[in-house]
Amino acid sequence: MLRFIILNMILLIFTSIAVFCKDAPNVIYTYTLNDNGTQRSYDETIAVACFQGILNREKPVLWINAQREKHADVWREIMSEDGRWLSGKSWKTIESLDDLRIFAGDKIKGAVIWDPTVPATVNVGNTIAGVEDLVLLSPEFADKYLKSWNLEVKHDLRGKFTGSETGSAKNDAYRWAIREYLQKGKCSDKFIFLNVDAWKDTRDRGILPYVMVRDWAVCNRSFVYDLSPWGDELPQDDLNQPLGTDLETYRMMLQAVLDQTDGKSMTEMAGFFDFDKYSEFGGGKHHPVGTEWETVYLITPYNVYQNTADHNCYNKSFHSKFNFKNVKQKINKNPKVQLENKAYICILMADYDSATPLYVFLPNHWKDSKRGDIPLSWGINPNLVDTYPDLIDYYYSTATSNDFFVADATCAGYFNPTRVLPRYMDLFINHNKKYYKMLDMDISPMVLDIASPTPLVKDAFAQFSKKGYGAMVGDWHSTGATSPEPQIWKDMPLTVLSNTADNEIRENNNPDGFAEWISIHVLAKAQADEPSFNYIRVVWSSPSQVIGGMEALKKQRPDLDIEVVDPYTFFELQKQYHKKNNYNVFN
Repeated sequence: MLRFIILNMILLIFTSIAVFCKDAPNVIYTYTLNDNGTQRSYDETIAVACFQGILNREKPVLWINAQREKHADVWREIMSEDGRWLSGKSWKTIESLDDLRIFAGDKIKGAVIWDPTVPATVNVGNTIAGVEDLVLLSPEFADKYLKSWNLEVKHDLRGKFTGSETGSAKNDAYRWAIREYLQKGKCSDKFIFLNVDAWKDTRDRGILPYVMVRDWAVCNRSFVYDLSPWGDELPQDDLNQPLGTDLETYRMMLQAVLDQTDGKSMTEMAGFFDFDKYSEFGGGKHHPVGTEWETVYLITPYNVYQNTADHNCYNKSFHSKFNFKNVKQKINKNPKVQLENKAYICILMADYDSATPLYVFLPNHWKDSKRGDIPLSWGINPNLVDTYPDLIDYYYSTATSNDFFVADATCAGYFNPTRVLPRYMDLFINHNKKYYKMLDMDISPMVLDIASPTPLVKDAFAQFSKKGYGAMVGDWHSTGATSPEPQIWKDMPLTVLSNTADNEIRENNNPDGFAEWISIHVLAKAQADEPSFNYIRVVWSSPSQVIGGMEALKKQRPDLDIEVVDPYTFFELQKQYHKKNNYNVFN
């Protein structure tokens, strides 16, 4: 009987491979996760992410969706429209985890078992799985599936890390992985992943937003970690470690990444920190925004940039295989305009700089019936073309002549430009030139930094963002950093980006409150007898909401001739103003 089962499994494996090879050009296989908030759903998703990342490494064959979470279904419908790349494809369902194992066949080389008593091992195991083509299993899943799946255990991480090296089992685990995989050049030098591990009740409650994205790490054989950027407080998940241990390990990892690139390429860090671990949300002393900024402050000198929010994003390893070709905007980049005594407002539809907003939030705003009624600049991270190239192509192909695409959260990635080491500035420039060209961009309206831009930084941006630069300086290190004066730097207009109380329209549906905030905080010094220039950041709001806010603003400020303009008109008019008045013009 046992012999029969083994022979039957072998036959199924070879049959599935034959079918896969035959149907590959036209067939997409789907598997549906049972996202029911249980420990089993967590363990299942961990394993499925490994299968998907390995199977999709060379071409897109496996699509994952979920019973409850429907974001993948939204994009399946869009990408299956006539003329899009999934149009006419045949979809076949893989019914069970056992069937998925059979379908994967010999592409899976074995298994790695993680240790629930050391939550960090789920990330270490994720790294190992990607590098060695393994499936990552919990102890319970190992007991249930190893024998029937006929998989050899290549690594068993249970009991391996005790804190004997650093006083922290968490850091022992990451330092071992750094030495064995990152420093030896086994991991990608293009991508690393900041991914919440299995601490606290994450696994017991089946919290999946940062689990289904692990296919992308596996696909790219990338290093996965979860560490605090702070050296002045203990992380909430490891309160007994020596102070600063997480930060030391973080720097050790970043140095290993820099050593692997040899300073010749940039590295993307995808993912976001856990608020409960590393901010005041969980009992720490730092504001979450402060932790965000500290992370970017830490990683930039190592030529690492961040793609922040990365949760609830399905099928990265699949979407990334879209055959992307450079896109062009449907806009006028050289408007013929004449300066007048108006309050010029340009709206940045902001914070689509990372995977989650692009994948989850933007589709609903993009369908707004009033999109195209007024000029709006949509802030997108050009680097997302590596992850979701088909989404980028979709947005560009469906844009109106009033939809302007600009960079967001600094440039081609979330950097602090003043933290880029001078010896790597040419690398920084070339990196941005590449992605700006791919997405036909030349404006950076939200450059986040902990200091005012230096001449070196402005010279750099003038080479790839010549049409405009918007500064947003945060003095998180209490150095007295201030925003730069609006100016023209070697023919590149530079302004200061203004925040708004966008929650008034996004959450409270209160255009009057939104308008009042702008009137008081942005237009306070505007006068009717001279022009003023106001680039305004609005986060995750719809065109209809913004239009409502602008209409309310015009009613509240009848003393001003308010005009909403596109970013090219905005910066051209600002340039005219500075040159006319010979004010802050630097050649």
